[in-house]
Amino acid sequence: MIEDLLDRYWARLPKYGILALRFDVRGTRRHIRSDAQAASRSGSVGVYAGMTVGVVVPARDEEQNIGSVVVDLLALRNDRGAPVVDDFVVCDNGSTDATATRAREAGARTVRQDTPGYGLACLTALAALRPVDVVLFTDGDRSFHAVQGLRLLEAIDGGADLAIGSRAMGRREPGALSWPQMAGNRVASVLIRLLWGVPVTDLGPYRAIRSQALQRLNMQDRTYGWTVEMQVKAIQHGLRIVEVPVDALRRRFGRSKVGGTLRGVVGAGAGILSMIARLRWREARSGKPACSPGRGNPKQ
Repeated sequence: MIEDLLDRYWARLPKYGILALRFDVRGTRRHIRSDAQAASRSGSVGVYAGMTVGVVVPARDEEQNIGSVVVDLLALRNDRGAPVVDDFVVCDNGSTDATATRAREAGARTVRQDTPGYGLACLTALAALRPVDVVLFTDGDRSFHAVQGLRLLEAIDGGADLAIGSRAMGRREPGALSWPQMAGNRVASVLIRLLWGVPVTDLGPYRAIRSQALQRLNMQDRTYGWTVEMQVKAIQHGLRIVEVPVDALRRRFGRSKVGGTLRGVVGAGAGILSMIARLRWREARSGKPACSPGRGNPKQ
């Protein structure tokens, strides 16, 4: 009972805590579909703390999930009640269902990429995204609370170049992550800490990054090494990195492309580990040590 009262108290705060603050946002889904669509189609410019924000979502066969993802993110508002999101692009990565149609109906723009690959889908969506100050990445499976994206933007506003939504620091619904996903995440995090001396708790896909910082990273990976490539290159470039607690939700519809199949688990594991090895080898070959990245709460 006390925990529920605390959850309600934190949920009412105008700002979202970074790193230290953990709270559940169940019950905060108060957004109206028509409002989100109206904001998107009327050409309203989304702004958060003076920054324009674009959303990128790679999706394949997510017709039952993608509409809610788009609606909830487009419904986010800043302190003045104005839309937060300025542009929204969903990359349909070879879907055989109505993923693209559902995304457009909800208010997003869509692009098609038939060649499978998580990183390739992200790159394709980025190429179609209008110029913005910050890019917010998430998946199209409703595995996160949209409202917690404000925590990531808060971290960027506070001085971070890259804000990672850490599921390890948040709450996880039973079944939200398979044991191979958790084990792989742990192994990759330990390797990054051993090789670069930077503590990492998650390689989660829910993240925000300044567009200028993203351009510096020159992202290349076309598969499941995308997220770890971004984090390691951010370390190598000395960018300010912050981890923010986000909750992990159990998939309600469809099957996970990673944890739901043996092929997905093996492919993701191989992509992540090979990317870590490749980036370390390139760094050693160049003879240039990684810059010391900024860590922690940028507002402290």
